[in-house]
Amino acid sequence: MGFFDLTGQTAIVTGAASGIGAAIARRLAKAGATVAIADINGASAAEVAATIPGALAVAMDVTSTESVQAAVDSVVAQTGRVHILVNNAGIGGKAAPLWEQSIEDWHRCIAINMDGVWNGCKAVLPYMREHKYGRIVNIASVAGKEGNPNMTAYSATKAAVIGFTKSVAKEVATEGICINAVSPAVVRTPILDQLTPQQVSYMTDKIPMRRTGEPEEIAAVVHFLASPDCSFVTAQTYDASGGRATY
Repeated sequence: MGFFDLTGQTAIVTGAASGIGAAIARRLAKAGATVAIADINGASAAEVAATIPGALAVAMDVTSTESVQAAVDSVVAQTGRVHILVNNAGIGGKAAPLWEQSIEDWHRCIAINMDGVWNGCKAVLPYMREHKYGRIVNIASVAGKEGNPNMTAYSATKAAVIGFTKSVAKEVATEGICINAVSPAVVRTPILDQLTPQQVSYMTDKIPMRRTGEPEEIAAVVHFLASPDCSFVTAQTYDASGGRATY
């Protein structure tokens, strides 16, 4: 058995039909996991699943408690267990100063970036607690630590993900369940299409490596946190920022 081996485990990755989520799904599958590609776009999820041996496709609206629970229950019915959850689904939100945003913009970011993480954890934890084992990785952002201008909703929700991760991880710390967050800096994914070139430059210029991250680089960090080797690490936030994050 190699390091970070996931043979025999089932992983659910949300927002896995593209970008970081798809890279994470492929990485976990290569390590031996049966991966459920969960996405609001069921057709796209099926397309990605078709490229990964043994993968499942499941339609999931992370903003809906009922949809998330039904998707998790379906995966468990097909595979018998859920060992890993990666809460990756998220949006950048409208790139604009606060006075140009609407309450609807704010609520949409909260529903996907915050409620989605809450719904995912709530759905899988009973299964994980029953078996005294689980790994949950929540994708946050360096914006949640530093606060990016013109991204108030995104920055606030990612800060909330970090705080939520630290809190819930301590609730199950004696039950064989480790819950951590990963905070990337700007990564080259379709989510950048929601931002202006000036917004992207602002973020990239703050990275000492002077480049965006690649989805596969985030997936590598997630892989460790999703593995049995991550046995004494919980309630932490791992930065993948090219040197940008300073705390």
